[in-house]
Amino acid sequence: VQLGESGGKLVEAGDSLRLSCAASGPTFFVSVMAWFRRAPGKEREFVAAINANGDGTRYANSAKGRFTISRDNAKTTVYLQMNSLQPDDTAVYYCAAGPRALTRATQYDYWGQGTQVTVSS
Repeated sequence: VQLGESGGKLVEAGDSLRLSCAASGPTFFVSVMAWFRRAPGKEREFVAAINANGDGTRYANSAKGRFTISRDNAKTTVYLQMNSLQPDDTAVYYCAAGPRALTRATQYDYWGQGTQVTVSS
């Protein structure tokens, strides 16, 4: 599966932003899709994941209550709606595909190139 993220930009603290990940290839329909992020000087960290049917999700503690992951299988696209953004959310956000909704980056097989989100205070 090939993945391409979009939607990242510079926003202010408190703003909302929706990221998109367009996927191609039949593997998408049986894959767990996830969002990770890498802040400057930090390791890549798990943000959220959604199962193949879209009826099961998993979130990092930092994302609970503020971020929502969803997928539209008809459009082969995954979304990350981010609300109440804070400067600590500044990072490159990556879309990933894998067999299970796990939290380690090494457990995902396919990755996009990333999209930059910058939150100013």
